[in-house]
Amino acid sequence: MIREQEKPRLIVVMGPTAAGKTRTAIALAEFCNGEIVSADSMQVYRHMDIGTAKPTPAEQGQVRHHLIDIVNPDEPFSAASFMERARAAITDLHRRGKGIVVTGGTGLYIRALLGGLFDGPGADEALRRSYAAILEREGKPGLYEILKTKDSRAAAIIHPNDVARTVRALEVLELTGVSIVDQQQDHGFAQRPYSVLKIGLRMERPRLYERIEARTDQMMALGFLEEVQGLLDMGFSGDLKPMQALGYRQLVRVLKGTLGLEEAVTSIKRETRRYAKRQLTWFGADPEISWFDAGDREGILQSARRLLERNPTSRSPLQSGGTLQNPLT
Repeated sequence: MIREQEKPRLIVVMGPTAAGKTRTAIALAEFCNGEIVSADSMQVYRHMDIGTAKPTPAEQGQVRHHLIDIVNPDEPFSAASFMERARAAITDLHRRGKGIVVTGGTGLYIRALLGGLFDGPGADEALRRSYAAILEREGKPGLYEILKTKDSRAAAIIHPNDVARTVRALEVLELTGVSIVDQQQDHGFAQRPYSVLKIGLRMERPRLYERIEARTDQMMALGFLEEVQGLLDMGFSGDLKPMQALGYRQLVRVLKGTLGLEEAVTSIKRETRRYAKRQLTWFGADPEISWFDAGDREGILQSARRLLERNPTSRSPLQSGGTLQNPLT
């Protein structure tokens, strides 16, 4: 067993979309002479920049980012894929004596990275065929409604359009009689290969919603619709899983002529607000997260300093009395 002081030390910045995670992570990475490992299930995809709120080229030039632009939209990618690649990146950063900042809003990716994955029972092909028949007959809403009826807690953290996770939750419940939520909690994701500081960013709900709406407008102004058109022009089907993600699926419909642009933008804002609520529900269930107002520069940095001082590396800025180079303002 690895002693606690020998484990790689991670600062993990999490919270709802539009809360300011990127800016906070960059400031922390500069503070601890570190690099950033992205834990975002959409930013892994190439050519999907605007709609995923990917760090800009300037931001990526400021601090090196890992696990961004690593697969094409038609390539498979999962939590297990993320865990494997992220752990490899962290091992390399630890070997090089770099500070490590993980940031993203995909709760499952963060949980898998920090504690491993819950395997559960194997796939049951007969059950999956029955769910596929329901999907064909009643669509995604019908399948999701079954999950809400049978396992409301799982439904609370699974998006109605996420067919794979909906089917898996139903399958686990049917095969074991126990909610996948309970089984994940019992598993505890308890491998714990890292020494971790979890920083959660929060802000008043009305302010968060204002930021979500403003960012959606900014995305459209930057060319989100043109980005989606470009993806279709490159031959990526609108039916691909990443193309069915929030924002992309609405604009695919606009380009196919089945949804008006104004209606699509309204839908994106509404669904993004709902997504932020689900993120808050997910992260709110983790008692290890230290929550800070997004602008609380001193509180965030003091917490980071305490983690680094527990076992400073030879390259830590704290080793020689270093100070913050890029304040959170």
